Amino acid sequence: MSTTALLLLTAGSIGVLLLLVITLRMQAFIALLVVSFIAAIVGGVPPSAVADAITEGMGKTLGYIAVVIGVGTMLGEMIQASGGAGKIASTLIKVFGERKAQWALALIGIIVATPVFFEVGLIIFIPLVYNLARRTGKSLLYYGIPLVAGMAVAHACIPPTPGPVAVSSIIGADLGWVIFFGILAGVPAAAIGGVFFGNRIAERIHVAVPETLQHTTDDTEGRKAPGFAMVVSLIALPLVLILMNTAGQILLPEGSDLRDWISFVGHPFAALTAALLLAFYFLGIRLGFSADEVQRIATRSMEPVGMIILLTGAGGVFGYILVETGVGEALTEMMAATQLPILLFGFLIAVVIRVAQGSATVAMVTSAGLLAPIIQNGSFSEPMLGAITIAVACGATVLSHVNDSGFWLVNQLMGMTEAQTLRSWTVMATIVGVVGLAVVLLVAGVWL
Repeated sequence: MSTTALLLLTAGSIGVLLLLVITLRMQAFIALLVVSFIAAIVGGVPPSAVADAITEGMGKTLGYIAVVIGVGTMLGEMIQASGGAGKIASTLIKVFGERKAQWALALIGIIVATPVFFEVGLIIFIPLVYNLARRTGKSLLYYGIPLVAGMAVAHACIPPTPGPVAVSSIIGADLGWVIFFGILAGVPAAAIGGVFFGNRIAERIHVAVPETLQHTTDDTEGRKAPGFAMVVSLIALPLVLILMNTAGQILLPEGSDLRDWISFVGHPFAALTAALLLAFYFLGIRLGFSADEVQRIATRSMEPVGMIILLTGAGGVFGYILVETGVGEALTEMMAATQLPILLFGFLIAVVIRVAQGSATVAMVTSAGLLAPIIQNGSFSEPMLGAITIAVACGATVLSHVNDSGFWLVNQLMGMTEAQTLRSWTVMATIVGVVGLAVVLLVAGVWL
């Protein structure tokens, strides 16, 4: 096929995907598979080879991501069920004090939403925001925006949350570099979008505590709460081990025993499994949970992630099909013609898909599928692949509006009108994404 035809195939595939998801309300996993079938046939893949191509694309993606998301989700559920998330909140609020509670809430959001899903984390901590707003008389946004900004950063940029893990798997990025760039871009993004913007918007919109409060239940009744240092250590352990592995690949000579062992313990599989086993004991058995209770907690954690794992696999299929049709070369030529750097190119693709269909995860997975053939045809360093992952994550964060479930969750839990939610949550998400991209572009321009 000609370059023009391949570009039209790409645009048409995205158009059909959005039509299926938005207009026909088809489940995103099925929609991605359908679009992959269509793209394969139209793109010239022999009919007899389509099924094998889909199997290959699914297998390559899920062989990695299913383990990372599965183990990471179990770790997050143990932290939540043991009361560890609440311990982090109470300790940081006490250390920072009420006057600097915004900074504490942004930090809580970043720390806790790394292993815990955004929706779960927000429901857990919204009573804390209610309590602070009631005691001080300030707008709920004064405390709520820093919290959701920190959670949005962690959810989009810091593994083992599904989005960045999915993108890194599809484009072949090292998870250590993804964590590095995610933290580097995420912290200033949470500070500016959460604390500074939270101050401003709270002056303009006064939101009172809703009459109907949201409460959550956990499994901690009658049990001792875990220590703050223990919970933070369990969250930090896999991140530190993964970063050590990345550093070891740079600093240690190839073939050395030390490098091999660091590579083993610092692989996301081993790092997350080690943290999970420690959590089973220190947050489970040691606090009075029976072995059966620990097993039930781990099992129930997998209920919400099955579709996420399948969705990511379907995104890998879409990307693999595009590679097979030769779209990669066409997209590479288009990017060269527009003279856009790949970081900005990936960001803009994610923005378009995010605005059109709402889901940040779908936007990240689809964008990664489009970028994968470009990356396969190019020559990008490991740090640059990590930076590309975060650029895509930032694009998938901006302009959350009425087609995003996060928009409505914040709207309901904070008791706002749709207009108020657009002026607060949507603007905050956009600031977070743009600031994160600016940091990545700056670091890449100076260093990479």
